[in-house]
Amino acid sequence: MRVLVTGASGFIGSVVADALAAAGHAVTAMVRDRGASAFAPGVKVVVADLLDPPTLTAAGVERGFDGVCHLAALTRVRESRTAPLRYFQANLTGTANLLAALEVGTERTGVAPAFVFGSSCAVYGDIDLTGVPESRRPDPSNPYGASKLAAERLLAHQAGTGLIGAVILRSFNVAGAVEGRFDHDDSRIIPAAIAVASGRTEVFRVNGDGQALREYVHVGDMATAYRMALEVAGPGRCSVYNVGSGTGVSVIDVLAAVGRISGHPVRRVHCPPVAEPKALVGDSQRIRTELGWSSPRSGIDQIVADAWRHGRAAGGTGVPPRQRNVPIIT
Repeated sequence: MRVLVTGASGFIGSVVADALAAAGHAVTAMVRDRGASAFAPGVKVVVADLLDPPTLTAAGVERGFDGVCHLAALTRVRESRTAPLRYFQANLTGTANLLAALEVGTERTGVAPAFVFGSSCAVYGDIDLTGVPESRRPDPSNPYGASKLAAERLLAHQAGTGLIGAVILRSFNVAGAVEGRFDHDDSRIIPAAIAVASGRTEVFRVNGDGQALREYVHVGDMATAYRMALEVAGPGRCSVYNVGSGTGVSVIDVLAAVGRISGHPVRRVHCPPVAEPKALVGDSQRIRTELGWSSPRSGIDQIVADAWRHGRAAGGTGVPPRQRNVPIIT
């Protein structure tokens, strides 16, 4: 299958591109900067910007693909609250521009691509629930989640035309590492905790008592979900799947796992609580039943062990700096 992966220089996108190439697909990795990432042998790299349609044409998107994994996005919830327009432009307009270019390709080739969209549990909103099903009515509470939901709805309408077959993957917290691919974003809990354990930052700031429950999925298991979704997306259909481990883990438990596995306790301070859901744990039974997906690497100890092993290579002397702190993590 000829597959286009957008956002291929990102943490998840790079793992997806490599995994698809390893599975025998002809992968084209779309990046905004050619020097941003190295890929598995055989992966073709093209440079384009989803907000600049002529660059999509120049990159060959209008020649058509059998499949697309669309991961290019802005993803920071707190940042989205101060820059909502930027988030809707990237996540909704960028998706619309990509679909328009692919539509030209479909008209030329007659092939309606399988389109797998990287969405988020943020579409569900601020809820205190475990076992959140796909059937729950979305109610995003921030511009990031709202922009993802808007893109989901656009995809459903486009699938209704028969020009694509869409699968929407609503991921929870993707973490871990594979083959040197490590999440360097210290605004996320596991990289932030590793930064403290490795001495690159001084202290981890915990929101309140740190008992809020979240679930985590290993990036390798997430890449498998993309591969499986490509295989089932049929023209005219749009399916939605949660992708997660189904196991809630508290912030304190994550910090304990990092300390235990690294051998370096994670120094922390508890900050006045900022309102957040006490639990956000999904029900991923649908993707397990319908696609046969599983998550063998998504236990928190395995996720942390892989992230620690690869994360240490990101830098750090073991001596905590005096002034640099990580932000409050929720």
